[in-house]
Parts: sequence; C-alpha cells; structure tokens
Amino acid sequence: MDAADPLAAIRDRFVLDAAPDEASGGAGVYLDGNSLGALPRAVPGRIADVIAREWGQLRIRSWTESGWWTAPERIGDKIAPLIGAGPGRVVVGDSTSVNLFKAVVGGVRMAGKGCTEILVDATTFPTDGYIARSAARMTGLAVRPVEPGGIADEVTERTALALVNHVDYRTGRLNDLPGITHALHSAGALAVWDLCHSAGALPVGLDAHHVDLAVGCTYKYLNGGPGSPAYLYIRESLQERFESPLPGWNSHADPFAMDPAYTPADGIPRGRVGTPDILSLLALEAALEAWDGVSIEAVRTKSLALTDFFLECVQAYVPPDVVRSLTPQAHERRGSQVSLACSPKLGSSFGQGGTPVAGLVMDELIRRGVVGDFRPPDVLRFGFTPLYTSFADAERAAWVLGEVLRALPEVSSGDAG
Repeated sequence: MDAADPLAAIRDRFVLDAAPDEASGGAGVYLDGNSLGALPRAVPGRIADVIAREWGQLRIRSWTESGWWTAPERIGDKIAPLIGAGPGRVVVGDSTSVNLFKAVVGGVRMAGKGCTEILVDATTFPTDGYIARSAARMTGLAVRPVEPGGIADEVTERTALALVNHVDYRTGRLNDLPGITHALHSAGALAVWDLCHSAGALPVGLDAHHVDLAVGCTYKYLNGGPGSPAYLYIRESLQERFESPLPGWNSHADPFAMDPAYTPADGIPRGRVGTPDILSLLALEAALEAWDGVSIEAVRTKSLALTDFFLECVQAYVPPDVVRSLTPQAHERRGSQVSLACSPKLGSSFGQGGTPVAGLVMDELIRRGVVGDFRPPDVLRFGFTPLYTSFADAERAAWVLGEVLRALPEVSSGDAG
C-alpha cells in the first residue's frame, strides 16, 4: 500500500522519527497531527534567515523589503485553495478564538433585523461555545445549542447565524457543510464554520457552497507550528458589509495616517487587527511549501484509505469488545481521525492516581512510541495526516494498541467481553 501511495514521497518533506525497527521493537508512529502537525523541513532554514537577515540586518526595512506587511493576505492566499476559496478571501493572524469572536459578532451585525438567537453546535469544541455566549451577551442575543444534524429543522427567521464545527473534534464525525449552509440560508441566517479539524485533511469548498464566514487554526493538518496564527475567511460578497468588533490599526484604510476616526480597509484586510506575529507567520508560510504539487482531493483519498485500513487492523489485532469506534464508518461522515472508546468494563486496570484507564492506555502507547491522544473520560484519538502518515504507521499503531490492551488484567482474564 505504501509503495502504491502517490503521496508517499511527501513524507520526506517533514521531520519524523525513524521508521519502526522490527529487530529492536522501536516505533516512530506519530498520530497526533490533529492536535499538532509535524515540523516541515523547510521551516528551520526559513526562520533562521528571517531572524539573522530580515530582522537582524534589515530590521524595520523588512516590513516593505521582505514583505512582512503583506504577509497576512499573502499567506491567506496560500491557504485559500486548501479550503476551496479564491484569492482575497482569507486573512491570517490572531488566534482561532479571536477570529471566532470577529466572525460571530461581525455575522450578527450583518444579520437581518429582528434576529434574537445564535445557534451553536451542541457538540462543539468548548471555546466555540464560550465565544458564542460572550458575543451573544454583547449583542443582546440568546445562544441555543443544537445538534448539527438538527440545524435544518431548528433554524428560524429569528436566527442570526449558526456556528458549526466541520469535523467533531472528539469523534471525527464530518458534518454536512453544504446541507447545513443551504438550510441556514433558506431561513435567512448566516453560516459560520470552524474548520480546525478539516482544513488540510479534506476538501471544504467554502466558495462553492457559499459559506459566509469561516475560521480555522493552522497548527494541525496545515503543520504551521505550535500556536501558529489562525485565519479568517469572509465571503467576497460580504466583505464590504463586514464590521469587525476589533477595529485595530492594521485593518484601517490608511493605517499610517493615525486618524482617530476608524475607516475600515477594503476587502479582506478589514479582518486584520493589530501588528502581525511575523515569526509565526513566516514559519507558517514556509510550512505551507509542503503542499507544493499536492491536491486536497488526493489527500482526502489517502485519508479515507488510511482510516479504513486502521479500523481493519484494529478489528484484527485488538481483543473483541475492548474498544469501539466512535468515528462513522461512512466516508461521507468521516474526517481524518479515528476515535476509539474504551469499554467501561476495563475499570481502572493500571489504577494509579485515579487516572481513567483510557488515559493510562494512551500513556503506555506513547511510551512504546505510538503517539495519539486521550480525551476524557474514555476516548483514544488517532489523527491521520496523509502528507506524512504511512500505511505501515497505521498497522503498527493498531498492533501496539492490541498488545497494550491484551496486557490489561481484565482482558487477559477474559472479563472485558
């Protein structure tokens, strides 16, 4: 499978552990790219040059001579094809939370009069809910949590917008972006999407599906580095109506006029706020070079093949009834991760400090070189980044998981089933 993989050579663009060595039992399997992507090889040299030459020698001249000032839009245009957006619709900067706040408040300000509520994905990453509730308090609206699959039935003429995750961070379920967006528009509401767990893993199609606003981080499948800046997408036809709740000097029509009156810039730059984080921005720009010559459709094809294969290996190597997949089997409902829930019958097998058994299982996997992550109370998450994850990685991870689970007293004694 690896020999036939058209993306196999892309793995060399990343800094990864050595391949598993059967003789030593060592493993270098990184399946946590849905939390933090691996380091692209282009980044260290680029950042060394930025520090030594652009900052160290050119100093203030680099805002113009090295293109620092235009980096948020330039890098946004590099991300745009990966999320199905045209040029001039994505700006990079700030954190996901800050961009969520801009998108939700800006969306409410564009909504029709008489709107009284914001719908929020009931399964959302907690921060999205925090931000939506804060935005609602500021704008005088109420927040109503709704399961993503029920939004089409729950949206009304009183709904200003819905904030929805494209992929559920806990289960890996892919929500219906085209269908939900259409249902919201049919009721006169706006669609705001959180792409943190989908951008760089599967086609999104923001322009094609007429999404109004979207945000996402860049440190997961886009491999931009820890805390790398997030991005904001604003549909082209809405940009002149978008009124940011954070009108910083960087989004002013004439930033250096130092005018006490705020006039927003034209187009996507009005999504900016303050001075860009140049070191992180340029690290992200170098990281995006790993995508040269890669289509998001090829990434999606490999993602589905990897997760299919991993689930097949789990079924073959893991004792029955010890874990169950929370991730949908249907391709149209699956992101690029597999989430496995541990059986409650496992109890506290490793039993130290009251740590849930699933957390202890993940600790042991990591000790053996298979890196995923744990979400309380019982979920093991494995993220598959097609640019650098191999089919051998998937098989190795399932094999080691089986070894760890078979070593649990409840499993070895036959009690778990």
